[in-house]
Amino acid sequence: IQSQVDRLEAEIDGMNADIAPLDSFILPGGSPLAAQLHVARTLARRAERHIAELAKMPDEPVAAAALAYTNRLSDWFFVAGRAANNNGLDDVKWVPGANR
Repeated sequence: IQSQVDRLEAEIDGMNADIAPLDSFILPGGSPLAAQLHVARTLARRAERHIAELAKMPDEPVAAAALAYTNRLSDWFFVAGRAANNNGLDDVKWVPGANR
C-alpha cells in the first residue's frame, strides 16, 4: 500500500505544479466537477476519521499505511478540485463576512 501512497503523492505534486499557492481559504464549488471533487474529499476525510477511531481500538488492527493512504487520497481530491477550477483561478475564495 505504500507504493499507492507514493503514487498519490506524485500525482498531487504533478497537479500542484501548475496551481498557484493558496492565499486564502477556498470554499467547495466552482465548476460542477470541482464541487464533486470537494464532496469526495469530505467523504475521504470522514473515512480517515473512522479509520483513526478503529486504530485506537485494541482488537482492531489497522495498518498505518491505510490511514496514510486515506489522508493522501483526501489531499488528492482537494488538489484535483483546484485543478478542475482552471488550476485554481476559478476557486471560490472565502471572504470573511461575505460568504454566508
